[in-house]
Amino acid sequence: MTPLRLLASFSILSNLALADCECGYSIITTSDNKRYLFTDILESDFIHLDITDGSQKYGEYGWARQDFNMSSEVARGPYGESYSPQNAISNNIANEQVFEGSGTKGGDAGLNLVVKSEIQDGMVTGADVSTTDTHYFHGTFRAGIKVTDIPGTCSAFFWYMNDTQEIDIEFLSWEFNRNNNTFPVNLVLQSQESKDAGFDASKTGDFRKINLPFDPTAAFHEYRIDFLPDRVLFYADAELLTEMNGTGVPTTAGNLQVSHWSNGNVGWSQGPPKSDATTTVSYVKAYFNSSLESRQDDYKMRCKDPTAATAVCAIPENNATFFFSNADNMTPNQTTYHENNSGRSKQWSPLFTMALAISVWMFRL
Repeated sequence: MTPLRLLASFSILSNLALADCECGYSIITTSDNKRYLFTDILESDFIHLDITDGSQKYGEYGWARQDFNMSSEVARGPYGESYSPQNAISNNIANEQVFEGSGTKGGDAGLNLVVKSEIQDGMVTGADVSTTDTHYFHGTFRAGIKVTDIPGTCSAFFWYMNDTQEIDIEFLSWEFNRNNNTFPVNLVLQSQESKDAGFDASKTGDFRKINLPFDPTAAFHEYRIDFLPDRVLFYADAELLTEMNGTGVPTTAGNLQVSHWSNGNVGWSQGPPKSDATTTVSYVKAYFNSSLESRQDDYKMRCKDPTAATAVCAIPENNATFFFSNADNMTPNQTTYHENNSGRSKQWSPLFTMALAISVWMFRL
C-alpha cells in the first residue's frame, strides 16, 4: 500500500466517530436559538427498570429509594413527612408490545409514587427517589409523568443541591379544576432570596404558576428543565413555559429527584389525600455536564474530534420511546437502565464499517 493511499484511509477514519455520541449530546434553545453541548447521560426507562427488586443492586442504575422522616416543624406543615421505600413501587409493563399501558401490578406501568391517606405518628407517608450521584451540573433533564387526580398532594420533579440551590417542577393536585380546564404547574427556583422570604418563592422573581393546555392527570406528558449557566428554562411537551435568570440560578452541581408527598400545609400541598394517591413516572432522561473530574477525563479520552460524523448527537424533542442507550453503537460508560451497559460488546455503526472496509481494500492494493 502506498503512503498516499495509507494517508487517504486514515483521513476517512479520522472523520468518523468510533462510537455514536462520543463527543456529547446537543440541544438548541427555543428562546434564543443557541446550541448547548452536554457530555454525559442518564437514561431510565421505568416501565422496564425494576429498582425495587431486592435481588438487584438498583443503585447501579443511578437511583435509590429514600427512607427518612421530617418533623412538622421542618416540613413546615401541620403534619410531618415520612418517606418510605415501600411507597416507591416499580410496576413494569405487562405487555411488551406497547410503551405505555398497564403494569403487572395493575394501574399505570412505571415507577409508582404513593402518598398514603392514613396518618402515622403525626406524619403523612409519601415517596422520594433520587439519583445516587450529585454530579449533575448544567444539562437538560426530562421526565414522563402522569400526575395523581386525588386532591391533597404535591408531585415534583426537581434538581436539588440544598434548600437554596434547587429547581422545581411541582403539581398541587388540589389546584386542578376540570370544570374550567384549569391545570396549573408551579415552577420554582429555591434560592437564598426565597429562604429569606421564609421559603416562599412566590415572594421572589423566581416563581411562576403556569396553566397547562392539557390535563396532567389524564395521560403521561414530558416535563423538562434546561439548567444553563445563566438561566433555567421550563418546558411541557417541548413547549417553553417560562424562563428564569438572575441570582436564583444555581451555581453548583446536584442530583435529580422525583417525589410525591403531603404535609397538610393549606398554602401548598393541602391534604392529606382522602384516599391513597399515586403519581407515576415512566422515564427520566438527563443529558448533562458532570462535575466529576473522572467523568470529565473520560470525555476527553473518548472525544477526539467533535466535528466527526455522529460524534455529537442531537437530542430528540418530546419522544417518550427514544433512548440513546438502545442503540448498538452507543458510547459506553454511561448510566442507563440496561444491565452491564458499559460492558456490552461493541457493534460498529454502518458508516464506520464501510470506512474500515475501504481501509482494508486500499491496504490490499
